[in-house]
Amino acid sequence: MAIAHDFAYERPGTLSGALALLDEHRSSARILAGGTDLIVHIKEGLAKPELLIDIKDIAALRQLELIEGKLFIGAAVSFAELIDSPLIKEHLPMLLDAARTVASTGVRTRATLAGNICSAVPSLDSAPPLLCYGALVHCESLAGGRDVPIGDWFLAPRKTALKDNELVTGISIPLPDEDSAGIYLKLGRYNGEDLAQAGWGILCDKRGNYRIAHCALAPVPARALLIEALLQGKELSEELIAEAVALVEREINPITDIRASKEYRVHVSGVMLKRGLKSVRERLLGKDIEPRELLGGLA
Repeated sequence: MAIAHDFAYERPGTLSGALALLDEHRSSARILAGGTDLIVHIKEGLAKPELLIDIKDIAALRQLELIEGKLFIGAAVSFAELIDSPLIKEHLPMLLDAARTVASTGVRTRATLAGNICSAVPSLDSAPPLLCYGALVHCESLAGGRDVPIGDWFLAPRKTALKDNELVTGISIPLPDEDSAGIYLKLGRYNGEDLAQAGWGILCDKRGNYRIAHCALAPVPARALLIEALLQGKELSEELIAEAVALVEREINPITDIRASKEYRVHVSGVMLKRGLKSVRERLLGKDIEPRELLGGLA
């Protein structure tokens, strides 16, 4: 499908240049990083920007580095770069799990983590890890910068806390404790490029502290606070897991769509939570767990 309308294109080499363009054009401009969603939307007539501001030449937005105990991921860093990063593998295994499930190999070479959260679709795979890790989203405008906790970022489907004169410059993730482990489970209709029917991220440590989040199960990705409170500080047992599964219906608000029915999403979420809780404890003990192998019989 061809692009059916004209637009201007700018590729600034500095952050200040990009912010100046964005401030001048505001609602008529769109930021281009990976473009895997944006270009499709333009082709389909869902987005009709007058200006595309390509940020791939801005060196500051391509950084992936440790800064004062936090891992900074620049807005132009792709999922493929996350997958290849030793820092992600060592410190943020749940984010690595999620990155490996995003779309296809080709898409992952272009799609960015920042673009993923800016799309704000309910099923975005990066949200559960970022929610569990307590990420901060860095936003910048000519008026200055501000940090938005990821828990305050998603306002509604496809709507975020980003202002029309702001650019996401990156995401900072505090390094979890060394005695913690995390896992992300994604269920799709088939192996390969598909959006999630349900996604669950679980982070825990040896003291029994839990952070749990989900996607594709409510209008926006969110933490499962009732389940977290139930599990907090307790020794995991079959009885406790059953109590946690019983809370799933109170934590999520799924819909029926082309990918799954509401009832199936509720049922399968209980199964995923049960398997995820057991598997993250095994990761805590140093066992090598492959998330995709945990979902046999569910797809």
